[in-house]
Amino acid sequence: MDGKTQNKDGLLGRLLALFLATFTISATANSGYAIIAVMKDDFVNKRKWFTEDEMADYIAIVQSAPGPMAVTSSMVVGYQSAGLLGSLAAVTGVILPPFLVMVLVTVFYQAIVSNPYVTIFMRGMQIGVVALLLDICIGLFRNATKEPGVYPFVVMVLAFLYVRFTGCSIMWLALVCGVAGAAKALLVGREVESHE
Repeated sequence: MDGKTQNKDGLLGRLLALFLATFTISATANSGYAIIAVMKDDFVNKRKWFTEDEMADYIAIVQSAPGPMAVTSSMVVGYQSAGLLGSLAAVTGVILPPFLVMVLVTVFYQAIVSNPYVTIFMRGMQIGVVALLLDICIGLFRNATKEPGVYPFVVMVLAFLYVRFTGCSIMWLALVCGVAGAAKALLVGREVESHE
């Protein structure tokens, strides 16, 4: 088998793996933030496609991008795994389960809404999602507070207060945090240069 065929088979294998992974994740996780936790576990811990730091960077990109969390996260992970085709495969995989579920819900709407067991099931799922979100928050907190000093904690507290007590757009928060991060990096760079 020549190199071209091997590369093609490798790409097709990666695209199929991306589609199946995001399809399965989307079928089992029921919210955008929950999908991030499951993606992190799958792509970092099981498949070893990304490191913890890389995944944290991707999550930061996804958080600041507009659109549904599940779609943007699968788009970023797919692109980083296999380029444009990987992005397409991952997004298709993540969109298909909710689409199929919505078709079924539309067809059987009255029977589903009036069923008390469905209500109990949905409440149980909500509790599970809270646990997944807590796992994401703990992971992101550990990653964000690796560097010494109080800077990350101050930024986190201010960002939390902004989100909790103002009705302003999160876009402004993302921009301010980005500028603050860039300013800190420049100051640290200048300090390192002055010590050398």
